[in-house]
Amino acid sequence: MTQPGFSHVSAAQPSLSRHAADTARLAAPLAIAQLSQMAMGVTDTVLLGSLGPDALAAGGLGANLFFVVVTLLQGVLTSVSVSVAHARGAQAEDRVPHIYWTGFLLSILLAVPAFALLSFARPILLAFGEPTLLAHNVGEYCAMLRWGTPASLIGIGLMRSFLPAIGAAKRLLWVSIGGVGVNAFLNYGLIHGAYGLPRLGFLGSAAATTITVWLTALILMALLHLRPRYRHFVTATRPQMPLMGELFGIGWPVAITYGVESTLFLATGLMVGLLGESQLAAHQIALNVASVAFMVPLAIGQAANVRVGYWSGAGQPLAARHAGFVAIALGVGFMMLSGLVLILAPHAIVGLYLHLDDPANASTVSLAASLLGVAAIFQIVDGMQTVGSGCLRGLKDTRVPMIAAAFGYWGIGFPTGYTLAFHFGLGARGLWWGLAAGLASVALLMTLRFHYLSLRRVPASPGTPAGPPGADGTTDPGLTR
Repeated sequence: MTQPGFSHVSAAQPSLSRHAADTARLAAPLAIAQLSQMAMGVTDTVLLGSLGPDALAAGGLGANLFFVVVTLLQGVLTSVSVSVAHARGAQAEDRVPHIYWTGFLLSILLAVPAFALLSFARPILLAFGEPTLLAHNVGEYCAMLRWGTPASLIGIGLMRSFLPAIGAAKRLLWVSIGGVGVNAFLNYGLIHGAYGLPRLGFLGSAAATTITVWLTALILMALLHLRPRYRHFVTATRPQMPLMGELFGIGWPVAITYGVESTLFLATGLMVGLLGESQLAAHQIALNVASVAFMVPLAIGQAANVRVGYWSGAGQPLAARHAGFVAIALGVGFMMLSGLVLILAPHAIVGLYLHLDDPANASTVSLAASLLGVAAIFQIVDGMQTVGSGCLRGLKDTRVPMIAAAFGYWGIGFPTGYTLAFHFGLGARGLWWGLAAGLASVALLMTLRFHYLSLRRVPASPGTPAGPPGADGTTDPGLTR
């Protein structure tokens, strides 16, 4: 069934340039939506900073705990995207509403452990030896944020998986950009009591984030349920327990993979902290720059998830293979350009964070510029691994990639970084080379895994690709509405 705004192609294999164009069109709104989410975090930090270091520390740590918890659980919901893509590729669109409502129920169920964990933030921090006042303030902050967990899992987790798979990624774009403005307005108003809003101090930031994620979720659901062009995708139906098991089975290894990677970066940050404040500051600057650039290949990986899943479901393994490798090339190509900027203008970039002419910043500036040089290589393999992971999710292959990620990050990355930093005296540079080694190994494993699986599914004599029975064409989810 051809939907408005989609490209329509015959059963013949799409050209590589067509794969590239359609992947870019699908990834662009996803990247901007993710950058908008980062902008919300920056807004929170800036406005909390006006209240002093105590409020900034409590709010920053509380927000980090919230986003780490929900991001891990959102990994489970990535299964919705690939399942919808497979169903649409197989011309089984009657299955899509079942996937949607089953994913919706799964989002609600996943919110329960997230809510419970955030409720115990204070005793957890005290158990780790954090100062009593900080633990108390973070506990209050998380007690406010926990009410946003269902909305975050529905609005960011479910919708970010479902909408691109039905060709509606642009809806994420505009709602996410609007959310940045709403969040800034509510943050300032609720922190300082402006615009007639109650003055809540640092808890106002948590309240603003909670309200914003609920508004985001409700608006996205309204767009999906009320617009005629999308309504047939969400026809009322009961969630299916066997399907929930399938979604969870695909998604839980993705959540573990997210956790394995995030804990490596957390451990690296803690080890850099042992080296002194100057090195930690340089590390934070370089990591922030790399994180912004990472949003683009992350979006390309999500697009690859949809497109590889679609062509795999359509019974066209060669098109799925081409879609995957074109996506990997796009991710690597973007990160090579990004890395070139880091090599050519490291001091200009560091100057966005620190005053370059202040002698007190000299050592931090020098080290941060050096770390950006490592990041130039770091980013290329980081882009490759995240897009490669997305391609494998499109084939519903998540358990082997989880094992590969655990081996690469903790079997290669962590020991390499520790050895270079503390036994060869390279400090933060050594830890970053360890990150690069871990990411490179994961990138290689993911790419080889996709090569092997996708090639194995291609017939010995591809000739005319096999399409769905009785179908004279397919609907490519490369274009968004």
